Amino acid sequence: MPVFVDNANSSRDLRVLPSFAPPLPCLVEAASPNPVNGGTEVERYDVVVVGAGPSGLFLTLLLARYGLRDDRLLCIDSKPGTLKSGQADGLQPRTLEVLHSLGLAEEVLKQGCQMWEVAFWNPTSSGGIERTSYVPDVAVPAMFPHEVTIHQGRIERILSDDLSRYSQRGVQYSSRVSSIKIDTAGDSEFPVMIEYETIDSEQKSDPPAARTNNRHCVRAKHVVGADGAHSVVRRSMGLDLVGESKDHIWGVVDLVVDTDFPDIRRRCAIHSNAGSVMVIPREPIATGDYLTRLYVQVNIEVQADEISGGDVADPAMMSSEARHKAKERRSKITMEGILKQAQTVLQPYQIKLKENCDVDWWAAYQIGQRMTETFAQKDRTGVPRVFISGDACHTHSPKAGQGMNVSMMDSYNLSWKLAYHLNDLVAKSSHGGGASIDLLNSYELERRDIARELIEFDTKFSSMFSGSIGKDDEEECLTHEQFVEVFSTGNGFTSGCGIEYPESDLIWKEPRTEENPIQGTDFLGGNLRPGRRLLSVRVIRHADGNPRELQDDFSSNGRFKILVLASTDLKQRDGRSAKALQAVGRMIKQFPPGIIELVVLHALEDTRSMSWKDLPPEIKQYAEMRFHSAWPGEAPTGKTQTRQQMYQAENGYGIYGVSRDQGAACVVRPDGYVAMTTSLDSIEVIERYLHRWLRPR
Repeated sequence: MPVFVDNANSSRDLRVLPSFAPPLPCLVEAASPNPVNGGTEVERYDVVVVGAGPSGLFLTLLLARYGLRDDRLLCIDSKPGTLKSGQADGLQPRTLEVLHSLGLAEEVLKQGCQMWEVAFWNPTSSGGIERTSYVPDVAVPAMFPHEVTIHQGRIERILSDDLSRYSQRGVQYSSRVSSIKIDTAGDSEFPVMIEYETIDSEQKSDPPAARTNNRHCVRAKHVVGADGAHSVVRRSMGLDLVGESKDHIWGVVDLVVDTDFPDIRRRCAIHSNAGSVMVIPREPIATGDYLTRLYVQVNIEVQADEISGGDVADPAMMSSEARHKAKERRSKITMEGILKQAQTVLQPYQIKLKENCDVDWWAAYQIGQRMTETFAQKDRTGVPRVFISGDACHTHSPKAGQGMNVSMMDSYNLSWKLAYHLNDLVAKSSHGGGASIDLLNSYELERRDIARELIEFDTKFSSMFSGSIGKDDEEECLTHEQFVEVFSTGNGFTSGCGIEYPESDLIWKEPRTEENPIQGTDFLGGNLRPGRRLLSVRVIRHADGNPRELQDDFSSNGRFKILVLASTDLKQRDGRSAKALQAVGRMIKQFPPGIIELVVLHALEDTRSMSWKDLPPEIKQYAEMRFHSAWPGEAPTGKTQTRQQMYQAENGYGIYGVSRDQGAACVVRPDGYVAMTTSLDSIEVIERYLHRWLRPR
């Protein structure tokens, strides 16, 4: 068919590109732009992130997606680029949910190794080992009920690639921070002064003595130290990592194995009379072979790095003599020794490096759990100016698979709070900017408790894993049942799905009315609980019959969400649902456009003949494509088999602990955690909560 006139809007060019996250509204005038190269002024940024490992890179990406451009945001790292080998490799279900909410999970899920089961192996009376049980690797409800192992460097590359869509600069590598200090006298608006050195790209391969280092000085409103266990930022705050160290030494090696061990592609906890080994299956590599990571308990005597009373020095503050002694101890451990010990533990099975393959990476470490007492430093007016996250404020053993996950969730918690503070989206109070400061303070309140739980769990799990497995009547031996129980009961924490933030002005655990709309206390199973993440359920979208995960409406775009679970009187114009939705519509208009999103669930049957005129108008106005059936009876046919197999619809009301007849509502924070719940008859409580934190128009 011939085309006589072809008209197209110029904006259509954007339709062939991947979608971009919409920036948050900004209600504050931007500071004067940074000077161009050669200017004499000190560059000024809203946020400077030090460190581009998973925590720092994830924080930088989130802030960029929330709208902080290169003139407001700087990320520097001393490394020459993303990680190439070793270090973290495991992603837990909650981390996968967050990556999915950012549209970044596909490569991880398709090309990583999914771990669904854990095999437990224990010693036999004849001196070998035998499998004693299989258990699910993840035993709690989750959108992704498994772990994924994939190289940390690959995660960094995925984050860096997405960052390049929002930032022309990206990460500034080969930049080493030398000092950080708060200097309000020099510039009260940008009080944190950062000095760092960069190496010219042409000199990166030169020996250190031959390099020309360029010195820089910048100022920032806030600095986040995500620069690891030897954090320069933490030292500048005068903080130490303090904790306990054990005399257990472990070797870790990534390699392609040749073995007859039957569970090599499962996660395994292996105890033998000769020691312990943990098997972590890894992703395929370019040759088509699959990597395996082995954690091997090394039988070598060492002393804990004690100062006194079991306290352990900050590794960044160790003396040169202590560093030398630690290096001597580590030098006693070799790759060959680690593999030999693994072969001894796995007898009668054989395991070795596959022919014509090289060991990908190996290291040795001493088990220790450390954390700092505080995660932020304030200026003289009480404003938190310097934060630390990830390994900069908590370190532990790697066997529980928590390091990269907890570090990234630190950043997930902090990012939206910084963005709201910097964009002036937080409500003003009668005593100044109190709500905005309270929001920043909540980072330490919430994440420090999680770090403590992590240290406690890792201490117990690592000690038990390093011990021996015996019979019930043997003294000083751990039974198989005890070890499995610790593994299973800790699953809510290790998966990230059972994390619960404490009561605060940001988390209203107790209902602000006499009626509690939530029936039940199975919070890990999905019953709505302030302080816990919203569990995704399978729903069917009303507008197009699309079966989908509810979490797809809770993308990590920095917005608050109001989730309304409508009652069965939804179509009655004077019913509780209609009145509640009218109130929600009025609330949304009180705040900056786009800062609040509405999601509505219903439990009605036979709704396919309904028109929008049969429903409260707020649904079409604010939630046309976020209006879903959360009732398994609502499917395109009456066949149970179709509903269960094709649509996989779930009873969302039952999972969330909400009555179909009464309904309920809740506020979900930008990081996916339920902030408060209320009955539909007391919907005005949501308005009180939002006015506590959000600046009205």
